[in-house]
Amino acid sequence: MRILLLNGNTDMAMTERMLALGRQSLPRLGLPHLELVPATARFGARYIASRSAAAIAGHAVLEQVAEHAGSVDAVAIACFGDPALDAARELTGIPVAGMADSSLDEALALAPRIALLTGGTAWVPMLREFAASRGHPPDRVMVRAVGPTGDMIAREPERAMDLLEEAAAQAVADGAGVVVLGGAGLAGLAPCLAPRLSVPVLDSLDCLLRGAARARPMPAGPARAPVIGLAPALAARLAP
Repeated sequence: MRILLLNGNTDMAMTERMLALGRQSLPRLGLPHLELVPATARFGARYIASRSAAAIAGHAVLEQVAEHAGSVDAVAIACFGDPALDAARELTGIPVAGMADSSLDEALALAPRIALLTGGTAWVPMLREFAASRGHPPDRVMVRAVGPTGDMIAREPERAMDLLEEAAAQAVADGAGVVVLGGAGLAGLAPCLAPRLSVPVLDSLDCLLRGAARARPMPAGPARAPVIGLAPALAARLAP
């Protein structure tokens, strides 16, 4: 099974890092049959940390999905805000999983109240809105963030661990039964944080890979209208 591991950020080093972590994780996750195919957004922010950057990333994600849809079995959007998740499902007819969506499903299957913990405080309201859009109110999904953005954490993870532990411990004190370390920049850090907490800590990249393996296609989307000015592969997918 070929999975498109699609980074909605434009940082190619982060794509390579997630690809390496993902390939190492597949046997541990019981998914040795998966083949990860990396892709990186061609335009947009190096690391998404605002609403405008997330909106631009949605276009970039759709362009990559359209280009690769004929050569992969499923798409894994490896960006915690899941830019264009529902649009990508509508566009292709193949299974599409999102990092935040998969993490919510997995964490809420383990505990009635969870915490999403990420880097960059601008993500707090955006992730609250995303959780609500999936039917999960604030009394079930707490969203917490540390000051450093995900790309900062990825560059110097050891400097962020105390901040992450403090924020996670407060979430646990507030009732979280599971903590999700969310975001491309925080991938691979869950085993470092887990021994410091009394509840399970999930890695959003692990959740994404499991979600992509079990994802199913969505029903066909509505009739399409003509569009102009897009990349050829995306324009062809959107053609009436």
